[in-house]
Amino acid sequence: MTIRRGGTLTDTDHRLLALWAASCAEHVLGLFESARGRVPARPGDPRPRQAIEHARAWVRGEVKMMQTRAAGGHAMGAARDLQGAARHAAYAAGQAGAVAHVAAHELGAAAYAIKAARAAAPEGLREAAGRLECQWQRDQLPESIRELVLDDQRLRNEICWSVFEASGDENGPQAVR
Repeated sequence: MTIRRGGTLTDTDHRLLALWAASCAEHVLGLFESARGRVPARPGDPRPRQAIEHARAWVRGEVKMMQTRAAGGHAMGAARDLQGAARHAAYAAGQAGAVAHVAAHELGAAAYAIKAARAAAPEGLREAAGRLECQWQRDQLPESIRELVLDDQRLRNEICWSVFEASGDENGPQAVR
C-alpha cells in the first residue's frame, strides 16, 4: 500500500498507473523522435524512450524504482533545450518514468502528452487535437483505476494547465467520464 494524497493506493493500482502513463507518453513519443526544423532535434536521443521502457520494466519487477526515476529525470533533461511538441513529448516520458517514485506523476505524463498533441496540430485545430488525445488516454484506462484517474483529473485539472477540462463531454467542460 502507498499513501496517495491522504488515501491508500494498492501496489497493483500503482503499477497500472505506471503502465497507463507509459502508454500516454508513448502515444506522442514520435513527436520527440521525429522533431525537425524549428526546434533543435535529437532524433537519436534514446532518453525519453528509455524512460517509458523503464516504467514498464519497473512494473515487471525488472528494475528498481530509483533506476526508473533516474530514467525519467534523464528524459526531462532531453526536453530542456527543445520547444513545442517535442519538448512536451519528452516531458511526458519523463513524468511516466517518475510514476514509479510518486504515483501522482501519472497525470503529468497524460497532461504533457495532451500538450504535445496540441502543439503538433495546426493553428485552429489545437483544442480539438487536445480533446482527441484526452479521449484516447481515457479509452486506455483499465477499469480498476478509471475512477481514480478521472477523479484526479477533476481535482488537479487546474495545476495541469486545464488540459482535462476541454473533454468534449456532453455534460460540460468539467464533466469527466
